[in-house]
Amino acid sequence: MRVVHEGPEVCLGEVDVGLPTGERVWLSVVRLPRSVGVALLNEHGAALLVRRYRFAVERWGWELPGGQVDEDENDSDAAARELEDQTGYRAGSLEPVITFQPAAEVVDGERVVFMGSEPVLVGEPVSLDVSERTEWVPLASVPGLIASGQIWNGESVVGLLSVLSRNR
Repeated sequence: MRVVHEGPEVCLGEVDVGLPTGERVWLSVVRLPRSVGVALLNEHGAALLVRRYRFAVERWGWELPGGQVDEDENDSDAAARELEDQTGYRAGSLEPVITFQPAAEVVDGERVVFMGSEPVLVGEPVSLDVSERTEWVPLASVPGLIASGQIWNGESVVGLLSVLSRNR
């Protein structure tokens, strides 16, 4: 890959690709850091969601808490760290639910979603710059929130639908 731009949150480049016709072309690629999301569930069947504004698309929406996996950090430690930083909650247990690539045709940015249980409030969120508020949202209302466009972030849609399919 020849790098066009490299920063802490994105690497833009071009890769030399051989097409089935035998022709070689340079195609654009975006490489993103690995990231995690957490569907923390309470005993009432609700998930803790974060309301965020995403400046790239100029839109508010409900999302799973989560973020980037730091270098030399494992996925579950990153999930626990991001959950506590963004919500003030810890999960008594975390288990991976799904790993996916959201736009593999041009982006390498693997996402891992965890399901957490046994929530414990341990303090105030420390990453207030990324969200407006947090709220416990009944899992039963998730399909309607997705259909109405209130949950639209890919990681949140895939993660919450995966959790719903497991809990049926």
